[in-house]
Amino acid sequence: MVVDPGQLRLLALIERHGSLTAAAHALQLTPAAVTQQVAKAERDWQVPLVIRGPRGATLTAAGALLASHGRTVEEASDKAKTQLAALLGHLSLRLRIGTFQAAALHLLPPALTALRHRHPDADVSVIDVVSGRGADEISAGRLDLAIVASWGTPLAPPSHLRAHSLLLDPMVVVLPYDHPLATGQPADTELHLEQLRDESWVSILAGHAAREQFHDAARKAGFTPTVRFETESYDVAQALVGTGIAVALVSRLALTHAPGTTHRELAHPRSYRQLYAVTKTDASLTPLADMLIDLLRDVARDITATWEAPLQEKHRSSDSPHGA
Repeated sequence: MVVDPGQLRLLALIERHGSLTAAAHALQLTPAAVTQQVAKAERDWQVPLVIRGPRGATLTAAGALLASHGRTVEEASDKAKTQLAALLGHLSLRLRIGTFQAAALHLLPPALTALRHRHPDADVSVIDVVSGRGADEISAGRLDLAIVASWGTPLAPPSHLRAHSLLLDPMVVVLPYDHPLATGQPADTELHLEQLRDESWVSILAGHAAREQFHDAARKAGFTPTVRFETESYDVAQALVGTGIAVALVSRLALTHAPGTTHRELAHPRSYRQLYAVTKTDASLTPLADMLIDLLRDVARDITATWEAPLQEKHRSSDSPHGA
């Protein structure tokens, strides 16, 4: 027969409390329901287990034997509850984050600082993860939240994951500081991509979404770019631009202001990469994840306002009757 731990626990409670009514109260059941369970247990075990009397209930020898195992079940149940509560308490304070370099430098630190002020006992860890691996690391249970980027198309994770939009990160042109388009025009001049049709380019490696976005933008601008240097890193791309041998399209958040370089905003339509925080769809065990997402969005709004302020000022000046 299949042993029902609930029956063992019921017998232990009857033995402890001395009545079916008291056992029913402990189990938050009606006395009638407990009577039915006792009858079923006696049928299952094929032996009398409980002796009912005017002053309550006692156990037969068989019932007492089974009740001793019921006490073990109760002890194990109480231990499990205690350990689960401790685990959930730990998980509620744990947050394992994965992010790529630009977000780790500019987006995450202010948000983490605010989180630590609110929860100084938080158990936070951060690892460097490329965007394409973030969702996989969460699915594998190694991360609770990943900051990832998507180029050109909205992120569409599987149903067990959720993507929380954080920031539109515009692509900008990085030029050698002595490039004619850098020296011959004001620093706030917006460039059209077709103005760079004859340039040599440093680009992200083929096969990456950023590279596909770049080629798509160039195609819409009417040219095929001459890519002479390829890299996985925007930092490397900007360092190469600083040598004067090429130009590059780089995310605004990833700008390093490398020696020998300057940058110009692109005129509309601009290319962007979209930054997301990815979590499990059910993030109830990691409540700090939702809090961090709200803080990341606050930081993202501040960053966006900083980027847009010069452009807004320029447009106000150009619209003014006294503007140049």
